[in-house]
Amino acid sequence: MSEADLPDAHAAAPDFPGGRDTGQVTNKPEERIQRSLFGEILDWMLVPLLLLWPISIAITYLAAKSIANHPFDRALDDRVMVLAQQVNEVNGKVVMRLAGPAGDFLRADDVDMVYYQVIGPQGEFIDGDRDMPLPPVDEESSASTSARFRNSAMRGNEIRIAYVYVDLRYNRTDKDALKKPYLALVQVGETLDKRAQLANEIIKGVILPQFIILPLALALVWFALSRGLSPLAELQRRIHARRSDDLSPIDSGQVPEEISPLVGSLNEMLERLSQSIQMQKRFIADAAHQMKTPLAGMRMQSELALRETDHAEIHRSLEQLSKSSESATRLVNQLLALARAENQTPETKLFGPVELCELARSTVQDWVQSSFAHRIDLGFEQPACPVMVRGSSVMLHELLSNLIDNALRYTPAGGSVTVCVRADADEGKAVLEVEDTGPGIPVAERGHVFERFYRILGTNAEGSGLGLAIVREIAQQHEADVEILDNPHSHNPKLPGSLFRVTLRLERPSAFIEGIG
Repeated sequence: MSEADLPDAHAAAPDFPGGRDTGQVTNKPEERIQRSLFGEILDWMLVPLLLLWPISIAITYLAAKSIANHPFDRALDDRVMVLAQQVNEVNGKVVMRLAGPAGDFLRADDVDMVYYQVIGPQGEFIDGDRDMPLPPVDEESSASTSARFRNSAMRGNEIRIAYVYVDLRYNRTDKDALKKPYLALVQVGETLDKRAQLANEIIKGVILPQFIILPLALALVWFALSRGLSPLAELQRRIHARRSDDLSPIDSGQVPEEISPLVGSLNEMLERLSQSIQMQKRFIADAAHQMKTPLAGMRMQSELALRETDHAEIHRSLEQLSKSSESATRLVNQLLALARAENQTPETKLFGPVELCELARSTVQDWVQSSFAHRIDLGFEQPACPVMVRGSSVMLHELLSNLIDNALRYTPAGGSVTVCVRADADEGKAVLEVEDTGPGIPVAERGHVFERFYRILGTNAEGSGLGLAIVREIAQQHEADVEILDNPHSHNPKLPGSLFRVTLRLERPSAFIEGIG
């Protein structure tokens, strides 16, 4: 029974009410709330607008009160100045000469109550309302000839008071008295009803239109956002109308400038996806082509074995069948290794500290028997202290295994293959080298040997052409560099040998230096 035929335990498990423990752990993906770009922009525009609206009303109200105060303050100033002109000193006594017509301006009008008060230089009450509050003692106000204003309360009402000090010393006959001020206080106050009415009229004239303007502004914002985001809807429609196999670039000429970077990124992704699909198609085609040879050989040898009656011929056919099976198995294993290396993602990478000397020693031991079968001297060299790198021990083992396998296949009998691990603490690099005494790789071919299924013409060694492709892919996953050089220790012109050098980043350079010390 295949894994696909097994029932889905999570799908078949019933729901248990009441939160009972079923003995199973179900990992449900966390639900993410999808945000609306339209709603988010609308919130950022409308929320400040709605917050500023009451602030605007408050500022408008304060401005209206200030504006309403100006004309009434001017009228109050006129009143107090007229009243001040009526204060005089006669025979050493402060008196008010307020005639009937002159006192008409002090009458209470239809809305506000008007109060006044005159206080003599000695603080004595002269005329008016006795209970009017006195102003605070202020030398600057006493010396001023212009009226001053203040707000106060009288008989339970808020009032606005204008007051002025009248200097009466020039009316005195005593010349010595002219040397210092002789001040009488004159105050006129009125309630604030008319001011409040005028402020309310201004508020009504300013704020009421805002109740009409605000809904219109909201509607215009809504319309503008809908209009501004319509290119996104059009882009979505065009992408949705595409065929599933259409990976051609999206035309960025019909989108706004702000969306062009997004379209450019989508086009780059489509280009990478197209290249990946082409690589997968080519990989499948190449793998199918490579698999045909061992499978055809296995079929032919099996048919020959079925037709033969001679036990020796049957044994020979079975030997060939075994070799073809081994070749097919190795090809499949390399295809799986290459697929695993290519499909590594940041989420699936299990990188950690790896002791490179120990890993290389273990890998070399795995190939000792094979080197005996090829009659090749397999050696290993390492420094005196550990060499730590960060990576996947499984993938690095696969990388080194393919390099050793490649070296053993191309090195003739009697040759040597040496694996060397060293570290350059100054550069912060760890170096893994595999050198052989084989025919070497021409400089012109070194850029192609890492391609899948690439084989150098004229080579008789068995292989699928995938080993070095796996090496390159694993090295890229570890951000390592791979170089192919001539073997500096080979002295045979016909067999110059090759040196494969993999340079990784050293995990702890300081620890390596301390180990040497």
